[in-house]
Amino acid sequence: MRSPWRVATAVRDPEGNVRVKAYPFVSITRRNKLAGLPVLRGAIGLFEALKLGIDSLTWSGEIAGEEEDAKPLTIWDRMLEGLMFVVAFAIGIGLFMATPYLVAQLIEKNDNQVVFHLIAGGLRILLLLGYMAAITLIPDIKRVFQYHGAEHKSIFTFEKKLALNTTNACAQSRQHPRCGTSFLILAAVLTMIGFMIVDSLFFAAGFSFGEGTGKAALLRVLFHLPFIPIIAGLSYEVLRLAEKHAEEPLWQPAVKPGFWLQLITTREPDEDMVEVALASLKESLLKYEGEYEGASRVNGSISPELLKALHEGDESVLAKILEEEKAAVAEAETQE
Repeated sequence: MRSPWRVATAVRDPEGNVRVKAYPFVSITRRNKLAGLPVLRGAIGLFEALKLGIDSLTWSGEIAGEEEDAKPLTIWDRMLEGLMFVVAFAIGIGLFMATPYLVAQLIEKNDNQVVFHLIAGGLRILLLLGYMAAITLIPDIKRVFQYHGAEHKSIFTFEKKLALNTTNACAQSRQHPRCGTSFLILAAVLTMIGFMIVDSLFFAAGFSFGEGTGKAALLRVLFHLPFIPIIAGLSYEVLRLAEKHAEEPLWQPAVKPGFWLQLITTREPDEDMVEVALASLKESLLKYEGEYEGASRVNGSISPELLKALHEGDESVLAKILEEEKAAVAEAETQE
């Protein structure tokens, strides 16, 4: 879990205890005005999330390996992890970029870039859906998707200003408009449209990717790679807008596909999984030990007192604070 000022990871160790690791973290997009510009902030945020995710997975693996008296990771282990990441990245590029381009070139031979990218983009989306559906057959991945659902439930609990306990969280939906799954499907669609425009301009200027299906596909992949951060940034901005207007009919085409895909990438969690998600969320709300500070983009300004009540699950204090806030808002509206 990540708040504007802290990152927290919670795992259940082999003995059944919930272990939490947390540290201060403020995104560069909040510390640097240039990095916080629209589109650029999305691209930077993607790389930050990737780095934080890898760190969390590594720590989780270390905790899971304790039952086998695992030794601390050496520099060679880190190098192996880096190599595995490079290999995984290459496989992803091959599956979701090179393969659709190879197939599209076999079908579209007239250099019509609109038709080409409708074919390649459509195939990319089908491959994404097929990949997501296939990995759900792996028991460990199914558990990951259950924890994904637990994450969403805990976030909804916080956004609704309910006490952060398993009873409240389990009652929430496992589908959330800010989910990374929604980001993936938006990115796939925007990739198709963006590369359609870029390649049309490229060919209109008199350039081409040469002869030969394999060579042309490779050159096209290399040409498109630098545009991926831009596509990611645009997808982030669209996702923010879709979240803001999630209830409006005009925005449903941008919202619904992500919700549908979450039927695959989230599963209903058990109470133990929700407990882990809440432990991570609670820890992320702490700015310092015992101190609560900050604001949620969904909730708006949140007082330290309210954050503490949410964190500790004190229903009576929480109800009193919310009642006081409602009264203050009503008084302000009356004065206006």
